[in-house]
Amino acid sequence: MRYRADLRTIAFMAAYYGLVAVQWLMPSASVFDHGSWWVATPLFVLTCFFSFFCAVATHNTVHSPVFEKRSHNRIFQVALTTTYGHPVSAYVPGHNLSHHKHTQTRKDVMRTSKARFSWHLLNGLFFIALVGPSIMKGESQYFKTMKQRLPSWYRQYQIEFWVLHLAYLALLLADWKKFLVFVFLPHKYAAWGIITMNMLQHDGCDENSEWNHSRNFVGKLVNWFTFNNGYHTIHHMHPGKHWSLLPDAHAREVAPHIHPALDQKSLLAYIVTTFVWPGKRMTYDGKPLVLPHEGPDENWVPKPEETKDDLGAMAPA
Repeated sequence: MRYRADLRTIAFMAAYYGLVAVQWLMPSASVFDHGSWWVATPLFVLTCFFSFFCAVATHNTVHSPVFEKRSHNRIFQVALTTTYGHPVSAYVPGHNLSHHKHTQTRKDVMRTSKARFSWHLLNGLFFIALVGPSIMKGESQYFKTMKQRLPSWYRQYQIEFWVLHLAYLALLLADWKKFLVFVFLPHKYAAWGIITMNMLQHDGCDENSEWNHSRNFVGKLVNWFTFNNGYHTIHHMHPGKHWSLLPDAHAREVAPHIHPALDQKSLLAYIVTTFVWPGKRMTYDGKPLVLPHEGPDENWVPKPEETKDDLGAMAPA
């Protein structure tokens, strides 16, 4: 293990698997038993949360692998894949190579300008539906490129994909109701949460600014559970820096320069004021956000003849 802090990552994965196992094996905690809703509901909510925390761990591991050995990271990625319902390797194209390299431009498949509902709450709730098709299209193109250029990376993606879907099939056949509630729905929540974070961290920011391109959530509690994912500006500046090092780096390199409104103390307070009341879509410096007309996505997928560094430098080990 490269950093001792990732013992927390392993513990959160174990907590997720434990929650699923408890719900699957304890009939008294079944959501289909009306007399046990007071047990089933918190267990289900906790499972959704821990699946989301594992999605955050996925984000971390594609930037900074957990283990020293490549073989250990490959096994870890397979295990992590089944905690949030998507191959870990598939996180690379849409996030690392599109969003990080081309933040908030037409080459960023997750740019927040795609969300244009006048009622801002809808932008938050349905952001994943607005960017999902572009993410899947980019992933498909990238996989074809990687199959030619880096077959070992493509094989790792295939292993993650098939382990996940064979596990889905086995659980579905064992008990489709339990699979739906205890596994599938938490996975969908995790995917919704990790993609929707883009709206919180970038909407209304200035992608052309050296410092004001990302919003941070600096509360200690939320960052403990999300592996310091709230420190987003420094993460964009140094994508490969391990999550445990981000708070100090933020205080040293970002805090003296960033607009104070981009360091939010409370994630929950920001969500309420931004999407519920008063619910106005604003720029980071307090002006109404005006979205200019923009064209379709620009292709960002590297070609097979491009260099290995350009193609896969940010891919998992």
